[in-house]
Amino acid sequence: MDDRTLNDLLRRFGLSDKEIDTYLSLLAHGEAKASTIADAAGVSKRYVYSVSESLADRGFVEVNDHVVPTTIRANPPDEVIDRLRSDVDAIRPGLEERFSRVERRAEQFEVIKSRVTVVKRIRSLLDDAESEVTLSIAADHLPEVRESLADAVDRGVLVLLVVSDVERTSVGGADGEAVDSDGDAVDLEGVASVVRTWGEAMPTLLTVDSAAGVVAPPELLRRSDTDRQAIRFSQEQLAPVIVGSFLGNYWPAASEVATAPPAPLPVEYENFRHAVLQATLRLRAGETPRVTVGGRWTESGEAAEVVGRVVAAKQGTVEPTNNEFPVQHSLVVETDEGTVTVGGKGAFVEDVEADLVRIEAGEPTEAGGTEADGR
Repeated sequence: MDDRTLNDLLRRFGLSDKEIDTYLSLLAHGEAKASTIADAAGVSKRYVYSVSESLADRGFVEVNDHVVPTTIRANPPDEVIDRLRSDVDAIRPGLEERFSRVERRAEQFEVIKSRVTVVKRIRSLLDDAESEVTLSIAADHLPEVRESLADAVDRGVLVLLVVSDVERTSVGGADGEAVDSDGDAVDLEGVASVVRTWGEAMPTLLTVDSAAGVVAPPELLRRSDTDRQAIRFSQEQLAPVIVGSFLGNYWPAASEVATAPPAPLPVEYENFRHAVLQATLRLRAGETPRVTVGGRWTESGEAAEVVGRVVAAKQGTVEPTNNEFPVQHSLVVETDEGTVTVGGKGAFVEDVEADLVRIEAGEPTEAGGTEADGR
């Protein structure tokens, strides 16, 4: 088998080009130090350590960190193939179950006429969320979807939640509390990455993974005798528009009452807004997180790998916000070659458009908070 065919086959199993180069170099050496593999694969030693952890999780290599210097050993191909075959067999039931669902993703729009069905659709979409949820919902109806929201948070999904029709709030970080129009306390603990409240009625807006969601007028969830209708949509062209409206119009008008603590490190995100939120929380805690960013240079379109420490973040997710327009979320990364700005999918202002961000612990800063604010 020639190298090109082998690379193509490995790429089908989710390995990036540099992961493939690193793994094939390890196969050629059997067991070697990170510096040896870095020279052979044409990558940095730091990247070899990062990639090796990922390859080890998938059964391709074994990292021997009990010796000095650390060595990395390629597992026998038979073991790797058996692991891959087992993984393929394990995903079969899930693929078949999703394929056989009555509600296919190809059904782009569904008109909903009842409150019960709206809540049912919201729960179903939340249960399928993989990376990001934006949701506005009245305080009276939050308990009906609370469990699905909490489960999404536990899965590592970024959940941005606006609770409307709130009579008053008591701000207390992760323990923020709200009281609905009937004077009853609204439990906000664990339901979102960031929670904001608003005293006015607003539409129920849900987007999941910027691909699907629900739009429902307030009257439909409040009254049983209304002729108003909701829409469930599954269209990748529409969902980002709803997200933009949510972040640009409703999110800034609401008051922040709760923020979940930072995720344990190391952690990886394909969702760039989530990566920026986590980096911001770390910066404001007085840390200087390190990141490895995979993506492409926005000017040339060529593949990019950025490794360095985050020195600033532009964002509008948590207060105090410092982005220049509602959907701006970016990182400023100090590398050995200089400062690089990083944006998410569709970035054009920043130097790099990121596909994947890995965040690792860095050194504490002398004054927490200043870096995240860009000052």
